[in-house]
Amino acid sequence: MVHNQLELTDKHELLVIGLYQQNGKLSGLAAEVDQQLDGQITELIKSGDLAARQNSITKIHTLGRLAIKRLFFVGLGKEKEFDFDSARLAFGKLFKTIQEAKLQDVTIAIDTFVTEGFDQGEAAHALAEAFALSTYKIIDYKQKSNEPEKNIESIRVISLTDEVSAIKSGLEVGYAFGKGTNSARTLTNMPPNLLTASELASYAIDLANKYQFEYEILEKDEMERLGMGALLAVNKGSDEPPKMIVLKYQGLEEWTDVIGLIGKGITYDTGGYSIKPKDGIVGMKTDMGGAAAVLGAMEIIGEIKPEQNVVAVIPSTDNMISGGAFKPDDVIVSLSGKTIEVLNTDAEGRLALADGMTYAKHHGANYLVDVATLTGGVIVALGTETTGAMTNNEELFEQVLQASHECEEPIWRLPITEKDKKRVRNSQMADLNNSPGREGHAIMAGTFIGEFAEGTPWVHLDIAGTATTSKESDLGPTGATGVMARTLATFVERFEASK
Repeated sequence: MVHNQLELTDKHELLVIGLYQQNGKLSGLAAEVDQQLDGQITELIKSGDLAARQNSITKIHTLGRLAIKRLFFVGLGKEKEFDFDSARLAFGKLFKTIQEAKLQDVTIAIDTFVTEGFDQGEAAHALAEAFALSTYKIIDYKQKSNEPEKNIESIRVISLTDEVSAIKSGLEVGYAFGKGTNSARTLTNMPPNLLTASELASYAIDLANKYQFEYEILEKDEMERLGMGALLAVNKGSDEPPKMIVLKYQGLEEWTDVIGLIGKGITYDTGGYSIKPKDGIVGMKTDMGGAAAVLGAMEIIGEIKPEQNVVAVIPSTDNMISGGAFKPDDVIVSLSGKTIEVLNTDAEGRLALADGMTYAKHHGANYLVDVATLTGGVIVALGTETTGAMTNNEELFEQVLQASHECEEPIWRLPITEKDKKRVRNSQMADLNNSPGREGHAIMAGTFIGEFAEGTPWVHLDIAGTATTSKESDLGPTGATGVMARTLATFVERFEASK
C-alpha cells in the first residue's frame, strides 16, 4: 500500500525512518519528528544512543507524545556509499527485527532511504525483495502449537513525492524476485520422499497453468523412443519414473533468440554404485537445486513478463542403487548421439544435463545456461560464497556476470582448455568419459557438459557450494538459498541477443 502523505498526528503502530550519517542538523522527516519530541532525537544522537552507522536499528517508544506508537531508525551509513545492495541488507535487518518484535503493522518513509543516485523505484524494489527474503521461514513437518504466529500483516509505504507509480512498480517487481527465490528455497529444502521427479513435474505444471506457459512433460517411454540414454541410465536403479520437464515462455512475436535455462533435477543422489560415504550422502535432497533455481526464475519471469523468449528444461530423476542400476564401465548413448563411457555413477548430474542441453536445442534454444549442484570440486576451489562458472562464449558470459553482480550472487569463471577437452574425450570405448579424475574436478564436469552445447553459446553455473548455507543471515535462514533464481531472471530481463 503506497501513500503520498504522512501526518504525525495519524496513528501508526510503527514508523520507520532511514538515517544517514550527517555532520549537520537533522533534516526532512527526522527533523520534523525531532521537533515534535522537543529535540530528543538530536539528544539521543549526541549521547550515542541513536546511531546512523550502516545497518544499525534504534527503537524508540514515543510514550504517547506522538500518535505514532514506535519509531525505528535505520542507520544507512554514508549517503554517497549507499546503493541497492546496501538498501536490501538494511531492509532485511529491519524486517527481521520487526518480526522478532512481533509487530504486525509497519509504515515506512521511503523518501528517507533515497539518495541522488538511488531513486524511490529502486528503494521500493530493494524493500519488497528484502521483505520476502528476510521473513522466509523453512516449511518443516514439526507438530505445531495452537498459538497463532504474529507476522507482519501490513506495510504502508509513505512517499511525499509524486513518484507513486514508480514505487508501486518497484514493490511489485521486488516482491516477485523475492518470492521466486523463496519458491526455489522451499523446493530445495523438501525431503526426497516428498519431492520426487513426478512431484517436481506437477509443480512445473501448476506454474505453467498460473502463468500461461506452454509445457511438456516427457515420460519414460517417450524418452526411450527419442533416445535419451544419458538421463535414462541415471534412472535405471530407481522405482520412481524419470521426467523431462519443459516450460516455454514467449515474450516476442516470433520464437527467435531463445534463451535455454537447463536445471539439474536429481531429487536424490546416493552416488549409485560409486556410492557416497555416510557423511556425504546426508543432504543430497538438495541435488535438484539447479532445477529449483530455474523454476524460481520462471516464476519471476511469469510475474515481470520480459520481452524475451525462454525455454526451461529440467531432466529429473533420483540416482539410486538396485540390480538394474547403471554401473561403472557401462557405455550409454545420449540424445545427441554421442556415446559415453561411465567411469563414475556419482557423476550423474552431467549425464542428465547432457540430454537436457540437447533437448533445449531441439526446442529452439539459441543460448544455453545450465545450473547445477554439480561438484564438490567447486567448493574446494571457490568455497561456499561464490558460484563457479564456465563458458564457450565471452559475450553471453558477460551478460550472466553482470546479472550476478546486480543480484549480489557472485560467480567466478573457471577455464576450459583444449587439454581439458582431450581428457573428457579420452576413452577407448566411447566418444566421451564422464569422469576423467579428481584433478580439476569442477572443470572436467563443466567441460563434459560443454560437449553438448557444441557451437551454441553457453554458460555453466555450478552452485554446489552456494545452493545451501549453514549460516543464518539478514536475508534468510540456514538451508537452501534459492541462489541463481534472481540472477537468471535478471539475465533474461536484461538480455541482448548477439548481432
